[in-house]
Amino acid sequence: MRLTIVVGMTAGGVGMHVRSLVERLGGLGIEVGVAGPQETQDRFDFVGAGARFAPVRIGSAPNPPADLAAVLALRRAFRATDVVHAHGFRAAALSGLALGRRRDGRVPLLATWHNAVLVTGPKRVLIGQLEKLAARRADVTLGVSSDLVARARELGAADVRLAPVAAPRVQPAERDAAAVRAELGAGDRPLLLAVNRLAEQKGLDVLLAAAARWRDREPQPLVVVAGDGPLEDELNADIARDDLPVRLLGRRSDVPDLLAAADLYVLTSVWEGRPLVIQEAMQVGLAVVTTAAGGVPELVGDGAKVVPVGDVQAVADAVDTLLDDPRARAELGERGRRTAADWPDEDDNARLVADLCRDLAGH
Repeated sequence: MRLTIVVGMTAGGVGMHVRSLVERLGGLGIEVGVAGPQETQDRFDFVGAGARFAPVRIGSAPNPPADLAAVLALRRAFRATDVVHAHGFRAAALSGLALGRRRDGRVPLLATWHNAVLVTGPKRVLIGQLEKLAARRADVTLGVSSDLVARARELGAADVRLAPVAAPRVQPAERDAAAVRAELGAGDRPLLLAVNRLAEQKGLDVLLAAAARWRDREPQPLVVVAGDGPLEDELNADIARDDLPVRLLGRRSDVPDLLAAADLYVLTSVWEGRPLVIQEAMQVGLAVVTTAAGGVPELVGDGAKVVPVGDVQAVADAVDTLLDDPRARAELGERGRRTAADWPDEDDNARLVADLCRDLAGH
């Protein structure tokens, strides 16, 4: 059977998840095509993983002329497909417009919701209408966290299910931890790691404010943030102005090395679904301090230290406590490793999608 996956502009977990599905679905008897922006194809190389690719410009914000062009392009991409699987509510809404209302004989639409809508004001009204359209046009909606499942159901989705997205298994570190720490300038200082897109959702203002409170520790921790994004210049200016013990590393291809070298992983996001890097940190037994953002508490259970969203003092205190007690830090890391062992993996994700596609197509 033939499946077309629709994906928008993405630089992180959504693209990694789609690439993982493409790599596995062929072996499950499904011929896969991907429709989405050329930039997303360039970053994740779906063609190299075995998919056909149709360039369709799906931006991250509503743009009526561009969205109309995307709908027309998606109609062409869907001509020879049995099922459509859209990732993200914008991709789902545009796919729903391309396919029309749910009805007998229409190509079925499976949608996975990866992110919550955080914007406010007039934009929120327009985006809320797109959310509703995405929910009502899909035959089955998968939410990566329980709050997204509840939101889709509230908006009138016909069939909504929880479907956790798995992180890839972390590859072994290629470099010695001491060498990585030396490169970063950590030496014998505690090394705190965050791997984030530098964007508002990630709450990096809270991380910087907490770092200011760690300046008086002896030895002073070093915070390193791997990733790029629109706030890079602003964050660098804040770090320089306040002389913070923080380094922005830019995009890195050696995350396993960074995880192996770090003493703690810190996530200060405003919202997350099922963040892949927390999954990777817990897989390798790295202790995690995280905000209770979106689906994070249900993901980590007691395998991480969870603090309120936006609470700088709680973040700072949790890190201080774990740095002061290496035994407690090691025990938390081991609990995280045990928790991660029970999560579904990428093969489970692919089998779920394959089974749903066959059910929807009547195969």
